[in-house]
Amino acid sequence: MNLEFFPSSPKGEVKAPPSKSMAHRLLICAALAKGKSVVSGVEYSEDILATLDCIEALGAKVRLDGDTVYVKGIEKMNSPASLNCRESGSTLRFLIPVSVTGENSVSFSGKGKLMQRPMGEYENLLPDHGVKFMREGERICVEGKLESGEYTLDGSVSSQFVSGLLFALPLLGKSSTIVLENSVESRPYIDLTLSALGKFGIKARWTSENSLSVKSGEYRAGDHRVEGDWSNAAFFFALGEEVKVSGLDENSLQGDKVFKSIFAKIKGGKTTADISDCPDLGPVLFVAAAMNHGAVFTGTRRLRDKESDRLGCMKTELEKCGATMIIKENEVEILPSELKPPEEPIYCHNDHRIAMAMSVLLSKTGGRIEGCECVKKSLPDFFERLKQLNVRLEEYEA
Repeated sequence: MNLEFFPSSPKGEVKAPPSKSMAHRLLICAALAKGKSVVSGVEYSEDILATLDCIEALGAKVRLDGDTVYVKGIEKMNSPASLNCRESGSTLRFLIPVSVTGENSVSFSGKGKLMQRPMGEYENLLPDHGVKFMREGERICVEGKLESGEYTLDGSVSSQFVSGLLFALPLLGKSSTIVLENSVESRPYIDLTLSALGKFGIKARWTSENSLSVKSGEYRAGDHRVEGDWSNAAFFFALGEEVKVSGLDENSLQGDKVFKSIFAKIKGGKTTADISDCPDLGPVLFVAAAMNHGAVFTGTRRLRDKESDRLGCMKTELEKCGATMIIKENEVEILPSELKPPEEPIYCHNDHRIAMAMSVLLSKTGGRIEGCECVKKSLPDFFERLKQLNVRLEEYEA
């Protein structure tokens, strides 16, 4: 899908979409619980559909009714099983340990860059805890039964590995511990996992700055609603002060709610912000900086290993609009620039966050953007929401 934007004055109110991060977690917990659970307020993005497909492939029974998902928990894990994670890194990393909580043989596949994303933590860790980890072309295969014990891994790589273990370890019959070496990045995402586990009766907690205790236990079925998504709400806030976003919990554990304070600093003048705990905000923060006074962002290295190389790709697209982006090893600087409509179309690089971030910029400058269908990964109705906010855009044939 290709869209042409015209300079607009966004205004109005939009309801925040449901949190994709929390939906993943609640649906996985529901699949692991005995009995029937209800998860309401679900947005059926490609990533969430991947998780639904995969928990069904493992043996859960799933029924959709509007924005509500009815889940009958897995009674016996399917073995062997084949799981297609589409492009969802959360689905893949969360379910690898879960799939081998019983003696099992499971293969994982995906598309796009998913199977090229770093998996070294599991590759190095799981063989020491009863599970073979094998790469076979564009597939990952795991075989065996995960064992309880002490798990030591690098806390600076991705919180998704930690969350995957947190889902699985309660089911192994004995208590376990997780020890994180180096600085812990994206800690709020681990806290979201702990919150979801607690809703389903699992006892897991931080015992120190870098270690977690996980008690053996059974997941308890229940009814839960997905909270509003601060991460996707950032794109609407970035449109300007005339746009209001409802349905957000100010007390949420979502780390991405920090964007409000970062936006305020950016609007006040050139600032520095550490985004190591909220790397998904990178593209929209880069755009906000380009639209204002510039900024320096630290903790950016992990943006190279997302759906695209978000550093290189954002640099390419921002420069089409007259912005200057300087990339260092773990730092990005956006210089104050005079923005202009791009002379050639913006390209989305099959990355939903680049598509949404650059659309925010084009709502100011005007211009064309190609490959917009990738927003289905996280927010399928993003462009309809923009239209509701007085953003002028129309589809065109390339």
